[in-house]
Amino acid sequence: MMRSRIEALFRDQLARIGDPWLRKKTVDVWVAAAEEGGWQPEELDRIPFTLLTETRGIDLIQHTKAVTEGALGLAEALERNEELPFSIDHDLLVVGGLLHDVGKLLEIEKTDSGYRKSSHGMHARHPISGAILAAKFDLPLAVINMIGCHAKEGEGRPQRVETVLIHQADFATFNPMVMLEKGQLII
Repeated sequence: MMRSRIEALFRDQLARIGDPWLRKKTVDVWVAAAEEGGWQPEELDRIPFTLLTETRGIDLIQHTKAVTEGALGLAEALERNEELPFSIDHDLLVVGGLLHDVGKLLEIEKTDSGYRKSSHGMHARHPISGAILAAKFDLPLAVINMIGCHAKEGEGRPQRVETVLIHQADFATFNPMVMLEKGQLII
């Protein structure tokens, strides 16, 4: 039931992964994280995408889709408008986008009054727990780099171009929410 729910939630994004092994492993990691975090299939699209600021109803699934599609959009714009001295692996980019925040299924827990950081989350932030999960499922080091280095843990670390694109798409969705909360977003 969990597998079919995750496949349905990310149907369009999963369809963009050409390699069936990578597609399956991506779902496997989501299933494992959801089960280890104690989530039910119907709860997945209710989890806030962050606990650091008001999300105004944007959930983890919506955020994950936006980051994945945003990173793809950045990649396509670069490829269309620049002569790049590197290549961008679109399969890996989609996998990394879908998995960049999978560790939040361990970092966040539901309470009677909402959501809070779990004990797991106090010990390891989501980039670390997500990277560990991806490694358990034998995903390539490129994917582990994207998950582990997409946030502040990646500052000053070697990164793949796909990691940079996911980082930019992630913060393009997060920073405006923080600025809005602080009254710094000009609207």
